[in-house]
Parts: sequence; structure tokens; C-alpha cells
Amino acid sequence: MTGNTLRVASSPLSPLIGECPAMEALRLEIERAGRSHAKVLITGETGVGKEVVARMVHAQSLRRNRSFVAVNCAGIPETLLVSELFGHIRGSFTGAYRDRIGLVRQADHGTLFLDELGEMSLSMQAMLLRFAEAGEIQPVGSDAPVGKTDVRLITATNRHLPERIAEGTFREDLYYRLNVIQIRIPPLCERGSDILILFRFYLQQASVAHQLPVPDLSPCAEEVLLHYSWPGNVRELKNVTERLVLRDTRHLIVARDLPAELHEGTTVTQPGTAEDADTLPSVQGPTASTAAIVDRLWEQLAAGHDFWNVVHRPFRVHELTRGDLVALIDRGLQHTLGSYRALLAVFNLPPSDYKRFHAFLYQQKCNLPVRRYRNSTFARLRCGHVSEPLREGKCSTPIQSS
Repeated sequence: MTGNTLRVASSPLSPLIGECPAMEALRLEIERAGRSHAKVLITGETGVGKEVVARMVHAQSLRRNRSFVAVNCAGIPETLLVSELFGHIRGSFTGAYRDRIGLVRQADHGTLFLDELGEMSLSMQAMLLRFAEAGEIQPVGSDAPVGKTDVRLITATNRHLPERIAEGTFREDLYYRLNVIQIRIPPLCERGSDILILFRFYLQQASVAHQLPVPDLSPCAEEVLLHYSWPGNVRELKNVTERLVLRDTRHLIVARDLPAELHEGTTVTQPGTAEDADTLPSVQGPTASTAAIVDRLWEQLAAGHDFWNVVHRPFRVHELTRGDLVALIDRGLQHTLGSYRALLAVFNLPPSDYKRFHAFLYQQKCNLPVRRYRNSTFARLRCGHVSEPLREGKCSTPIQSS
């Protein structure tokens, strides 16, 4: 991708930005959920856009012309949450000067979105379960249900609910009642080059909002963004872009312009050194002994052994040097054209090991910048036999010894 070119989902209903396989799969899941009236549970880390996905499901459903009512369950005290959801009758508590119908009835024939579901108390969960099973509404102060509503429930949480069930803080029956369709939103660190697409999109959006020029990114700045773990996900990324625009950065954004926390664990050099020219660190050619060690490790990985056993364990007991590790990662990235996610498959690791693998490389300062491996000339010279792009973390060619 060059310049400020963006790729946004083609559907006019979809605000999702990105082109990685995980986002394409997410769009399909949203579309399928939209064709149904079933309850939906959306899971994902804080800041990934759970309400955005909930609104997309509603917008693609037959209820699209009715109300979408969103409630943050963690932002309202329990005593008020019951009244907010189910309403109350006049005189039921101090300050209840008139009847109130509640948000559930306001969402009748539409969609009710309950965010931060995992923060609900057990007593509140019991009330929600009764409503989810029968659709009956019993306002605060009423001795009996006053009617039913036709509401589609979409819930969301950043908690791992099976763990909460094991701890006794979440009802198992409510979990199975709400978890008819589950949609998982991937964290930003799993979305690869989508990070740069999103970053440029929000730079442009912030620049328009503040009537300031749209800055562009240097190669080194891109490397920092791609290697940062983004614990706050899209919400954090959006905040960073706004900070940069408000600084009125009229020149090219280089690595030293980015907030300090984004540099943690990266190998891009610091301000005052070669980074002033925004150059990328180079990988030195391995010595003959290191090349022989890497060949041996590569053969073991090709035979099906995993990285933790044949590389990590010997490294920890000093049987392998950091130079050996760097040379192995260099060969692996040459093979995957710079894809760390595809490198998991090459090293016989499951996708769930992605964060652990990256954390280890950061700790040992072996997380090599990927831009040089993705350069088209480099790719033709090193991996001209690769005829298809990498998909879903797998290489299009088998690992080979060399």
C-alpha cells in the first residue's frame, strides 16, 4: 500500500476497515448473524469495536428500521440498572415520581445491546435470565410481570466467561442462553498490515476534524506501529493519530515522532542516532558456524519439531547464541516474506502462541523489522517460487532445508 490509499469494506453498511483474513471472516459472521433473530454474544478485548459490530448486525437484520438501544452495564450501578432496563412504577423508591417504561420496552421489535456483560452481579444476571427466557418485563415496584416484548438481545464482554463461570461469578445457564451465535473480534495485534490501514484512516479523519494537513508515515514509523502490541486496540490507535495531528506535524512522521510507549520492545534505533535519517537496522550475514547451526535447526523444524523445544530451550541454557537466534528468524522471515504470523506455522507453533512468541523475540531484541522482507525486489530474489500470498498464517510452500 502506498500513500494514503485505503481499503474499506465494500458494503455501505460496514464501517469495518481492513483486509486481513480475520476481518474478511468477521464480515461474513456479521452477515450470517444479521440473517437470524438469534441472540448474539460478541467477545473481544477492550477497544476492538464490539459496539460497532453489534450495530452492524442490527443494520443487516430485518429489525434495521426499529430501535437499537445500547446499555453499558458496567457504567450504571446495579440498583439503577434494573430500573433503566425494566422501568419502574411511581412511588417504588425515593425519586420515582412517575412511571417509567425502561429501555427494554423502548427496544421493542428492535435490538437491545448490553455491553460489559461480564460485569453484571449475580442478582442482575438472574433478572436478565428470566427476561431472556420468557421476554417478560417486571418493572421495579411491580408485584408481577406487566407484559412481554419482542427484543433481540446482543451482548458483549471482554471477559473470558467460562473462567468466570468456573469462579462462580457468572451463571452458566445465562451463558448458554445468550451464547447462541458467538462473534469473536480479533485484537489489533493479530491484524498485521491492517494497523497501517487504520492508522492512515484515522490520521485523515483527525486532520479533517481539526482542519490540519494529513501527515504521512516513514518506513521506520511503520515498523514501530507494526511491532507494537496495541493493548488498547483500535481505541488506542485512534487516540495516537489524533495526538500526532494536533501536534501539527507537517513533515513526514518518523519513528521519533511517535509516543514513547510505542517504542517499547522495538529494534528501531532511538533519536540522536541513525534513526535521525530514518534508516532500518540491517541483519549481518551469519558466520560459517552460525550458518551450520541454523541449517541444523531448520532441518529439525522441517521434520516437525516445534520452536520451543529445538530453539527456545537450548537458547535458555546458552547452547544457542543471540546471533544464532537472529539468523534463524532472518531465514524464517525470508521464507514467509516478512510475515511473523506465517512464521508460527513454519516453526510448528499454534496461532495461540503468537503473543508469547513475539514477547520472547522482543525480550531478546530479535524482533527484526519486516519491511525489507516484504520489498518486492527482495521477495523476487529470495522467494521467487512463492506464487500465492500468505493466507491465514500459513506458507504457500512447505519449509525446505537449504
